[in-house]
Amino acid sequence: MVKIGSKAPDFTANSTKGPLSLSQYRGKWVLFFAHPADFTPVCTTEFVEFAKRHKEFTDLGCEIIGLSVDSIYSHIEWLRHMAETAKVKVEFPVVADPDKVVANLYDLINPEVGLTVRGVFFIDPEGVVRFAMYYPIPFGRNIDEILRSLKALQTVDKYGVACPVNWQPGQEVIVPPPQTLEEADKRAKAGADRWYMMRKKI
Repeated sequence: MVKIGSKAPDFTANSTKGPLSLSQYRGKWVLFFAHPADFTPVCTTEFVEFAKRHKEFTDLGCEIIGLSVDSIYSHIEWLRHMAETAKVKVEFPVVADPDKVVANLYDLINPEVGLTVRGVFFIDPEGVVRFAMYYPIPFGRNIDEILRSLKALQTVDKYGVACPVNWQPGQEVIVPPPQTLEEADKRAKAGADRWYMMRKKI
């Protein structure tokens, strides 16, 4: 099973943008997600929303890669159908994985139905899995939360801080706790909420 903090398994596969390897995205953030099946209603709503908000991810230096165990021909026709009916163009690649090679690398197969679960991974510029979330087949992902998670990860990396519950970009962050008694006393005198919890604006 792929765990947070582990190296993301590399793969080479065919996609709607041609052959691709995960390693070619090194140096960028990657949102890698799987959907159960093409031409299904919940997955279609997700793809339409991802397509509409694709630029919000790329503006943050993050590329998107989709995947399911459907064939490349199914992917192509589904994306064409969304372009015709929903008037959106899916610009990011969608990997065709009919042999379930990539899906098994990421432990994405629901054994009861043989389809990919709604897995979501953020892979950082060093190729490390930083975030993993799984949604059940019957309901779709929250794109706002996925974007918030990316912004939180980038904030943590840039400033060396932590993000509190329900954090939103622009709100206060948490400074790492002190490591000595002397530092704890200084924090308490400086007006921290608690000696181990201090917030600040960035």
